[in-house]
Amino acid sequence: MEINKNKYSIIVPTYNERLNIALLVYLVFKHLRDVDFEIIVVDDGSPDGTQEVVKQLQQVYGEDRILLRARPRKLGLGTAYVHGLKHASGNFVVIMDADLSHHPKYLPSFIRKQLETGASIVTGTRYVKGGGVHGWNLMRKLTSRGANVLAQTLLWPGVSDLTGSFRLYRKSVLEDVISSCVSKGYVFQMEMIVRASRKRYHIEEVPITFVDRVYGSSKLGGSEIVEYLKGLAYLLVST
Repeated sequence: MEINKNKYSIIVPTYNERLNIALLVYLVFKHLRDVDFEIIVVDDGSPDGTQEVVKQLQQVYGEDRILLRARPRKLGLGTAYVHGLKHASGNFVVIMDADLSHHPKYLPSFIRKQLETGASIVTGTRYVKGGGVHGWNLMRKLTSRGANVLAQTLLWPGVSDLTGSFRLYRKSVLEDVISSCVSKGYVFQMEMIVRASRKRYHIEEVPITFVDRVYGSSKLGGSEIVEYLKGLAYLLVST
């Protein structure tokens, strides 16, 4: 591989991820040994002590590698990325979940794919050969698959996994796309990739296996499904 002079800012939104964040950080450092990166933790006032754990990690890895950029309360996933982006010093940005459902072992594949293709966005996908989901029951698999098929049919975005949130962006592209998004919750991921596709940005995919969270509880509920359907209708008429 060519010498990689890029810097990667990894934005990780957290809420009650005390049991996961240290392992995530360890795995990122393990898999990105020869890469210049920083991890930006955007914590929304977690009551479980997540921020205290992050401060301990700063003592181990350094405050220049682990940045804690906390907010007072839960303010939504989309705004968490906007907040983290303000503090990103890299020319590329990775967004990923803190709950270990996105394994850092895939990060080198994302970086390699971008270097090989010159893509503006590399997105992890569960729905191509080599990708998949582990730990979900049949109903959740069907719900996720159905949501993607519905969005594919109506929006034609040119990517196979619309609702995934494990992605690598060229920073300037993320800033452009994020500024045109209006969604705040889980629809945000879908809106981002649809708008990027409409803007004709070069998007590549890397197969990943999504693993259900090990510790803590999922933030996805019935209200998010309703929001997803509303968001889909909005994107249908606005893009």
